[in-house]
Amino acid sequence: MSQLSNGDLAPPASPPPSGWFVRFLNVVERLGNLLPHPITLFALFCVAVILISGVAGFFGVSVVDPRPEGASGRSADGLIHVVSLMTPEGLRMIVSNLVTNFTGFTPLGTVLVALLGVGIAERSGMLSAAMRLLVIGTSKRLVTVTIVFAGIISNTASELGYVVLIPMAAMIFHSLGRHPLAGLAAAFAGVSGGYSANLLLGTVDPLLSGITEAAAQMIDPEYTVGPEVNWYFMFASTFVITFLGAFVTEKIVEPKLGKYDANEASIDLSNQQMDTVSADEKRALKFAGIATLIFSIVLALLVVPEGAPLRNPETGLVSGSPFLKGIVVFIFVGFAIPGLVYGKIIGAMKTDKDVINAMADSMSSMGMYIVLVFFASQFVAFFTWTNLGAVLAVMGADALNAIGLTGPLVFLLFIAMCGVINLMLGSASAQWAVTAPIFVPMLMLIGYAPETIQAAYRIGDSVTNLITPMMSYFGLILAVACRYKKDLGIGTLIATMLPYTIVFFIGWVSFFFIWVFVLGIPVGPGAATYYNP
Repeated sequence: MSQLSNGDLAPPASPPPSGWFVRFLNVVERLGNLLPHPITLFALFCVAVILISGVAGFFGVSVVDPRPEGASGRSADGLIHVVSLMTPEGLRMIVSNLVTNFTGFTPLGTVLVALLGVGIAERSGMLSAAMRLLVIGTSKRLVTVTIVFAGIISNTASELGYVVLIPMAAMIFHSLGRHPLAGLAAAFAGVSGGYSANLLLGTVDPLLSGITEAAAQMIDPEYTVGPEVNWYFMFASTFVITFLGAFVTEKIVEPKLGKYDANEASIDLSNQQMDTVSADEKRALKFAGIATLIFSIVLALLVVPEGAPLRNPETGLVSGSPFLKGIVVFIFVGFAIPGLVYGKIIGAMKTDKDVINAMADSMSSMGMYIVLVFFASQFVAFFTWTNLGAVLAVMGADALNAIGLTGPLVFLLFIAMCGVINLMLGSASAQWAVTAPIFVPMLMLIGYAPETIQAAYRIGDSVTNLITPMMSYFGLILAVACRYKKDLGIGTLIATMLPYTIVFFIGWVSFFFIWVFVLGIPVGPGAATYYNP
């Protein structure tokens, strides 16, 4: 019966782990389990908004409108009043706009369009082959760095990192004579802890930007937030998280795990084999890479030269251009073209039906998301109509001004708060749909731009993914880990990942402050750091 010691993270089989940290995690797990499904949660939020607006409207709750006179949406009396939905007019608004709230919800269309292209690349086998080539073909000295890096960039392909890379990383570490759980942890850290970082724009970018834009328009109805607004910061963050993840794996996690004993496994490890990348797959990847290069050159010619058709026709700049406004189209095409080329050469996509089936499969996996969006879109619309978000934002901004907490330090508390909320509400879109209508306007009112606020949120939303049982793939990770340590429990897995969460939080937050407030670099193309109405 193993015992928890400096060299072994395995918990005793009986009695269950004790200590303040495990008790805390148990409380988090119990509270998280008490929460209803996110879809049910949004339905309840809609009902709550209707009831609260009725009470607040009855008592005439209002705040002073901080927008200047003559600004769009500013009332004649200079106040923001809570609008009750528990009135005949409120009922008419709900009934008349239920469908358009859903179909007009920006993240819905943008995410689905992007996933059409990702679906082609994924179903053709290109993404899986590219990931296996990247990880298996690396040198032993760089294997940890490569696995963390591959985990981060796998986020463009939905669940591929969880399903393919994490089990593969454990096998690779075992084949090298290293502890397989260290490999699993390294991949998990990249896939989940570095969730928002990436070299390329992915489906999470339009998903979050649409919610941010809707929240920002509560203060400034003309404000727009594109999917690319965090790209610079997230591109650089990829390398920061890669370094931090590799450091934690090799200097903290793997030494504490100690030497691996194959007798602890629940499966026959001698039968484990990694699928290598075949000659045909390498040939297909080569042509897919050429197709990607050609696409990139054509796109550059349409954007880079002065007077190029995808530049802003009024200013001639890239900022506010059709290229940035239509970035989701290029995400779609950028994945679809190499995916088609790969699929055609490898034989996975012989006819147009194969391509259509790939896109259809991608859409079929989004059923839960579409249902979630229906209720989330109603909540956002109700919150906007009632002015509850604006009123809470003004009250919160006034409170921050009253205590003098308007400097960059406010982001430290904001990121920490997002991390705590993420322990119980693991969905990035669900969490941001709830918090953005309050905190985006609030932080805008004390002078910060929505793009910067969204970048800060993405840090908090990512770093605690590793230690929350509410993360949708946590059970899968636990099942994979139990193959290599049959008595492994949830406390052990969380304890193994906790160093990543701590180091990622400290390192990523520090990098954010240096990037934004010390160096003054924008978080993305055309993104402002401060909001100037």
